[in-house]
Amino acid sequence: MNRAALAGEGEVRDRALARPPVLIVGNFLSAAGASRGVCEDLVLRLRGAGWTVQATSASRGRLRRLADMLLTAWTRRHEYAISQVDVYSGPAFLWALAVTSLLRVIGKPYVLTLHGGRLPRFSRRWPRSVRRVLKSARAVTVPSGYLLREMKPYRADMVLLPNPLDVAAYPFSVRSQPRPRLVWLRAFHETYNPSLAPAVLAVLVARIPEVSLTMIGPDRGDGSLEATLAAAARLGVADRLRVVPGVPKEDVGRALSEADVFLNTTNVDNTPVSVLEAMACGLCVVSTNVGGIADLVDDGRDGILVRPADAAAMADAILRVLGDPSLAARLSGNARRKAELFDWSIVLPKWERVLQSAVLDD
Repeated sequence: MNRAALAGEGEVRDRALARPPVLIVGNFLSAAGASRGVCEDLVLRLRGAGWTVQATSASRGRLRRLADMLLTAWTRRHEYAISQVDVYSGPAFLWALAVTSLLRVIGKPYVLTLHGGRLPRFSRRWPRSVRRVLKSARAVTVPSGYLLREMKPYRADMVLLPNPLDVAAYPFSVRSQPRPRLVWLRAFHETYNPSLAPAVLAVLVARIPEVSLTMIGPDRGDGSLEATLAAAARLGVADRLRVVPGVPKEDVGRALSEADVFLNTTNVDNTPVSVLEAMACGLCVVSTNVGGIADLVDDGRDGILVRPADAAAMADAILRVLGDPSLAARLSGNARRKAELFDWSIVLPKWERVLQSAVLDD
C-alpha cells in the first residue's frame, strides 16, 4: 500500500476516534405532544458538529418504547461505538437498567445522564440497583450541583454537564418596569404543583386587579389540569387565567416574553430547562426553593426563592418585584447573564470530550 493510501487510512481512523458513532437512548416524545427533552437537542447538536448519531425511542407506549430501545441497541450494535443513556427514577429506571444490561452483554461502553429531582429518593430506596447501573458506566453526567451532591454515594466521579439551551433563540429585554403579567411553563402534573399558581393569583388580585396568568404545558393526565382549573374557579380568578396546552420549542421564547414574571411552583425539581428559558428572556423568576433550584437561581440576585406550597410567600415575592424597578432590572439582567453560561456553544464541547474520552478508555 502506498504512502498516500496509508495516510488516508490514518485520517479516517483519527476522525473515527474524534467523533465515534453514538447511540442516544432517551425519550424522544416532543412530536407526540410531550415536553422536548435535552436528548433531542443533543442529537441535533452532535449531528451538526459532524457526529454520526442514532436515537431511540419515539414510541409512545412504555413497553413499546423499552422494546424499541432494546431492539435498536441490539440490531444496530455494529453501527455505534458508544451509547449515551438517560436515567430517571421510578418505572423509567427499569429502561436504563435493561438497556445498560444489554450494552454490557454486547460489549458497548456507555455514558449515563441522570435526571429528575426524585432520583435521590429513589436511589435511597434501591441503592444496589442504582450502584450497579452507575458503576459500569464509562462516565456519569449530571445537570446540577444538587444531583452531583445527592448521587455522590453511588458514584464519586460524576461530571457536571448543565442542561443547555440556545440562548440566541430567546428574545431578551430588561424588566425595569415589570407588568403584572405572569407565566408558568411546565407539564400539568402533581410534581410541579400547578394548583399553587391560581392560589397565588388569587392573593395578588386583591392588590393588583389587572394581574393575569398564562399557564403553558401539556396535560400529563393525572388530574392536575382539572384540579388547577377547579381551583381557579373556586378562588374566583378563572377569568384571569389562560391555559395553553403547549407551544413548539421554537416558540417558547416568544410565548415567555409576553409576560414579565415567571412562576415555578414545583414541589420537586432538579435544574428545569423552563426556568433557564425564562432567565434567558430576562423574566423575573419567582420559584419554590426545592431540589436543585438553589443551584440554578441565586436568591435575590437572579431570581427570588420562596418556601414550597406557600401562595402568600410567592405572592409577596411577586409584589416585591413589581413594586421595585431597580430590583426587577437587577434580577432580569443577572438572569440573562446566568443563562448565557448554559449556551450550547459552551456545553456541547464538554459533551464531545466526555464521549471521546469514554471511547478512548478502551
